Amino acid sequence: MISYQVQSEKGFTEKIGELVCMLEHARAVTIQEVADLTQDELDECETGGNSIGMLLSHMAAIEFVHQAISFDERDLTEDEQEEWGAALELGDRARAKFRSLPVDDYLDLLEATRDMTLEYLKEKDDDWLFEERSWPNGVKYNPYYLWFHVMEDEISHRGQIRAMIRSKKQRIKL
Repeated sequence: MISYQVQSEKGFTEKIGELVCMLEHARAVTIQEVADLTQDELDECETGGNSIGMLLSHMAAIEFVHQAISFDERDLTEDEQEEWGAALELGDRARAKFRSLPVDDYLDLLEATRDMTLEYLKEKDDDWLFEERSWPNGVKYNPYYLWFHVMEDEISHRGQIRAMIRSKKQRIKL
């Protein structure tokens, strides 16, 4: 059952535990929204648009990129860019790559990526969240913001997914 209370998850420092609680809540709602979708529902997209499957793969890719940036303090390697690039950029490559996959493939990808995030976060403390860093252009950020952005991105794309599901249901009724 989904909890509607933000609390610090056990096994983490206080603030990281709260962040984990929010990340996990966002993910649980996403899974609830898509778990029963058919392959056709996952693949459907308007010309030039993104399918639900593409958006799910994008969520995992965003999380993977933020693992590299926040935990390893680096950009993606060429091999990682090759593996994750289509999901990150979406577009034609993603439309070709993320078709004909069952929902469990997307859920497994989301789960594996999240499991790695949680393992990394167990090794960090609250001070780490607030470490001041700078992008190459001099703009300052901290790891807390990066993980807020992962959550923000997932929630935003989940809104798109909900709209796509609603739209399809309305078309079926007509």
